[in-house]
Amino acid sequence: MSGRMVADKTVKYILFISAFLSIVIVLAIAYFIFRESIQAWTEIGFSDILFNKVWRPGQDQYGILAMVVGSVAVTFGAIVLGVPLALGSAIFLGEIAPKWVQNILRPAVQLLAGIPSVVYGLFGMVVLVPIIRQIPVKGNSGYGLLAASIVLAVMILPTITSIAEDAIRAVPNSYRSGSLALGATRWQTITQVVLPSGRSGIIAAIILGVGRALGETMAMIMVIGNSVVFPKPLTANPLTLYLSQARTLTGNIAVEISYATGVHESALFATGVILFLLIIIVNASARWLINRQSSIQTTRQ
Repeated sequence: MSGRMVADKTVKYILFISAFLSIVIVLAIAYFIFRESIQAWTEIGFSDILFNKVWRPGQDQYGILAMVVGSVAVTFGAIVLGVPLALGSAIFLGEIAPKWVQNILRPAVQLLAGIPSVVYGLFGMVVLVPIIRQIPVKGNSGYGLLAASIVLAVMILPTITSIAEDAIRAVPNSYRSGSLALGATRWQTITQVVLPSGRSGIIAAIILGVGRALGETMAMIMVIGNSVVFPKPLTANPLTLYLSQARTLTGNIAVEISYATGVHESALFATGVILFLLIIIVNASARWLINRQSSIQTTRQ
C-alpha cells in the first residue's frame, strides 16, 4: 500500500472518529441532563412543570411556563429586530459594497461576535434601559423584554450576517450575468435571483441565530428584569408586552443552580431538558426547511 493511500485512510479514520465523538458528546450531555431531572418529573409531574405559571421553590411550586413564554418572546423580538438588519448587511457586503468598504465592514461585523455577553449586558443596562424607561407607560422600569430583545438582536447580528453572506456569495455568477442580460436591474437580480438561490443558506443562518438567542444567558439576566412573572401587556396596547419584565429558561438555571438542592435542583435540570428540546425542535425545523427548499428547486430544474 502506497504512502498516499495510507495517508488517505488515516485522515478518513480521524474524521470518522471526530464525527463519532461529536455524537457521543451530545448524547452524553442529553443523558446527564435527563438523568438529573428524573426526580422532578416523577415527584412534580410533567404537566405541573411545563404548564404551571408559578415558580416558587420555597413553596414547592416549579412551573416554568412563564419562563418558556419569556424565552420565546425575547427570541421572537430579537429575530424581528435583528434579521432584517443582518440580511441587509449580508446583501450589502456580498453584492453591493466595493472591496475597500468590505475590508472595513466585514471585520467590524465579525468583531461583534467576539465581544463578551457581559459587555452587551452592561451596554444594555447603562444605555438602553434608561432610554426605554422614558416611555410613558405605568409600570415601565426600563428592564424587560424590549431591552433584552434589542441586546439579543445585536448579539445574533454577526452570526446571521456572516453565514447569509457566504450563502449569497456561493450563488454562481452566471445567474447574475444571465439575469442582467435579460434586462433585469441589479436590485431585481438580487431579490429575484440571488436571494432565492441562496435561500437554504439564509434559512440556516436565521435558525442558527435563533439557537444563539435561545441559549444566551448573562446579557439577558442583566437587562430583562429577571422577575419570575408571566409576561403580559402593561396597558391595553398589546405592544406594551415588551415593556414587561420576565425571566428566560437559561437565566433561571444560571441564577438558582448555585444554591439549589434536592427537588429544586432536579427541577432546574428539567428546565434544561425543556431548553434542550427547544433547540432540537429549532434545528429539526431548519433541516426540514432546507431539505424542502432543495427539493422544490430540484423539481423546478
